[in-house]
Amino acid sequence: MSGPRYDVLVVGGTGVDTIVRVDALEVPPGDSLFVPPVRDYVGHTGNGVALGWQALGLATKFIDFLGDDVQGRTVLAAYEEHGLDFSHVVSPHGTPRGINLVDPQGRRFSFYDGRHPADLRLPRSFYLPHLERARHVHLSIVGHNRDMYEDIHRLGITSSTDLHDWDGRNPHHRGYALASDYVFLSAAALHGRLERVMRDIVDEGRARIVVATDGAEGCHVLVRGEDKVRHFPAVRPERPVVDSNGAGDAFVTAFLHTLFEGGDVERCVLAGSVSGAFACGAAGTHTEFIGLPELRAACARAALPD
Repeated sequence: MSGPRYDVLVVGGTGVDTIVRVDALEVPPGDSLFVPPVRDYVGHTGNGVALGWQALGLATKFIDFLGDDVQGRTVLAAYEEHGLDFSHVVSPHGTPRGINLVDPQGRRFSFYDGRHPADLRLPRSFYLPHLERARHVHLSIVGHNRDMYEDIHRLGITSSTDLHDWDGRNPHHRGYALASDYVFLSAAALHGRLERVMRDIVDEGRARIVVATDGAEGCHVLVRGEDKVRHFPAVRPERPVVDSNGAGDAFVTAFLHTLFEGGDVERCVLAGSVSGAFACGAAGTHTEFIGLPELRAACARAALPD
C-alpha cells in the first residue's frame, strides 16, 4: 500500500450509542417511565478520538470491525458525511451498541454490549499496511487489537490508549496500560489508589506519560523520570454542561495533538481540559468537535488570570 503517511491511526471503538435522558442515574420505583425522545448516535471511544483528531487537522485513519447490519450502515453513512478515512472487516457478531443514561447535570452511565468475543482479532494482513503508514497509533481497549503491540514496537511507532474507568486490577486493561507510550484513564474507580496505579503503569510498562482525568476535579499527570504526580485543576466550561459523553475522548485528542506539536505538559493539559469542557456543551455522543483555531483561542482565554 503506497501513498501519504497518516499522522494518526485509530484502531477499534466504533458503534452506535442510544442516549436516554433521565432525571437521575438510578432505577426509579415502578416498571416504566416516560423520558424525552430517545436518540441514536454514531459513537464509542475510537469514533470520538478519530473524529476529534480529524477536526484538529491531523491526517487520520480509522480501522475496526463492523457488522453488516443497520447500525453498521449508519456508521458508514456518518463517516462518508464526515469524510473520515475508515476501513473495516465485517464482523459476524454485528456492530457494538451502547445505552447511555444522561442526567440533567450531564453525567452519564453507559451500558456497553461488548458483543465481540474475547478471541476475536483483527487480521494482521488487514491492519499491518495501515500501521506501516502511521506516525502514531491509538488503540481502544476493545480486545481485538491487543496483538498489534508487537508490530507497533517493532516499527518504532508511538502508541496511546485510554483505559477509561479501570480499577487498576482488571488484566484486560493492564495489557494496554503496560504496552502503550501514552496512557489515559479515569480516576473514577481507583478509590484512593490513584497514585499507586499511575506509578505501577510507569514502573512496570513503557509509558512516557500517564494522565488520570477526574471530572470537575481536573486531572493528575505522571511523567516518566519525575517523582511527583502533578494535579491540574479543571477549566471553567464556556457553555452550559449538558452531556459528558465524549469528554474523555476530546481530552485525549487535544492533549496529544499539542504534544505532537512540541507542547509541554502544562500546555497539553490545558488543551485537553478545554477540549473536554467543550465536548460537555453538546448533547449526544460526539456530535460536535472543536477545531484547531477554536481550541487555540479557547486555551488563550482559559490561561488568562481571573
